[in-house]
Amino acid sequence: MKRFISTLKNIWSIEDLRQKILLTLGLILVYRIGSHIVLPGVDPSTLTDLASNGGGIGGDGLLGLLNMFVGGAFSRASIFALGIMPYISASIAMQLLTLAVPYFQKMQKDGESGRKKITQMTRYLTLAVTAVQGLGYITYLRSIAGPALVLDQTNPFIFALSTMIVLTAGTIFCMWLGEKITDKGIGNGISLLITIGIIATLPGAFAAEFIARSAGGGLIFFIIEMAMLVAIVVACVLLVQGTRRIPVQYARRIVGNRQYGGTRNYIPLKVNASGVMPIIFAQALMFIPSFVAQFFPQDSEFFISMQSGAFYTSFWYNFAMFLLVVIFTYFYTALIINPTQMADDMKRNGGFIPGVKPGRKTADFIDTVLSRITLPGSIFLGLVAILPAFAMLAGVNTQFAIFFGGTSLLILVAVMLDTLQQIESHLLMRHYDGLMKGSSRIKGRGPAPVGASM
Repeated sequence: MKRFISTLKNIWSIEDLRQKILLTLGLILVYRIGSHIVLPGVDPSTLTDLASNGGGIGGDGLLGLLNMFVGGAFSRASIFALGIMPYISASIAMQLLTLAVPYFQKMQKDGESGRKKITQMTRYLTLAVTAVQGLGYITYLRSIAGPALVLDQTNPFIFALSTMIVLTAGTIFCMWLGEKITDKGIGNGISLLITIGIIATLPGAFAAEFIARSAGGGLIFFIIEMAMLVAIVVACVLLVQGTRRIPVQYARRIVGNRQYGGTRNYIPLKVNASGVMPIIFAQALMFIPSFVAQFFPQDSEFFISMQSGAFYTSFWYNFAMFLLVVIFTYFYTALIINPTQMADDMKRNGGFIPGVKPGRKTADFIDTVLSRITLPGSIFLGLVAILPAFAMLAGVNTQFAIFFGGTSLLILVAVMLDTLQQIESHLLMRHYDGLMKGSSRIKGRGPAPVGASM
């Protein structure tokens, strides 16, 4: 405890780090306040009545999962009801285009200028996606709450248009908050906003499960659930932190009276190099059926099946989710790690992998190792993604079961580790002890893979 307090003092004593943390907390506070501001023209009392009657907006299906990602803003009909998810969907579309369309491939290879153009296009696409999703959200609100939800019934078109504009502005503002956190704060802003939304729903889910087990006399089962949750968290940490180190030897050079090189280094290839992005991308695509269902009548068979928890636990949903996570893991790993560039950088700096010829052979060797470690990593990531469905089938409360793996738990683990790693790097640069001692120190912020395009 004494060392923990000392670490907090060290963090606070670094002015740059202190300003970054305060800015991040301030922007998160703005985000949480905005998630409680109800859309103009919507009757808050009607939303309260829906919640008290057990109905509410969102439900236990995919929309309930979306509601968790935005910290309950979806069910509160907030100006941030769509959160940052339209931006995630737009990012998926743009990254797929960079693989399929030569024009975007060329733009991506243009360096910083090309990346700026892609970022600008992603923002424009986010506007379009948010406008369409906003229209679907308005249709969904009316199907759930009826005409009583809207205060002014004289001009429904004006209400729909103004609500769509407000929702679009809310998403763009969330995107701006995330970018500011990334640029001037601590951690990845977009992922951090999603994490804060998930954390906001955790106490309520925990309390609901505890009350349900207490009422049924199943406290032993609740303790078993907690033990399993801890074990799953540990497994997720191992997945995020696991690395395969490839030795790299640098040739010895003598210049004048000085000797350069002759040292051995390592290329740390992560088992899950793509991080949390594959599971976010897959989840965003799996929201599409639920989004389409919003345009159908509430009593239609398609609407009922898409919004029910049974669809979330169905075989085909979980099979598709597992398959998408595996595919996106390989796809995103290929985007961020370039074996050819790594081999060229090593050759240029006089480095080589023992027993492997420099150049093309080195690139092939790195690519082979990367493919081999990505396969078990992607499979385990896919299993983590569908664990909540098994928890629900075992009788765990739907709200609490979402934290038994899946997108929510992996995002929490990955984002928290990344944020702690950034804080630790600031401490180590100023010759303070890190957050952890010795070999227990948080991994992943050491030297980046040689030539990796991160």
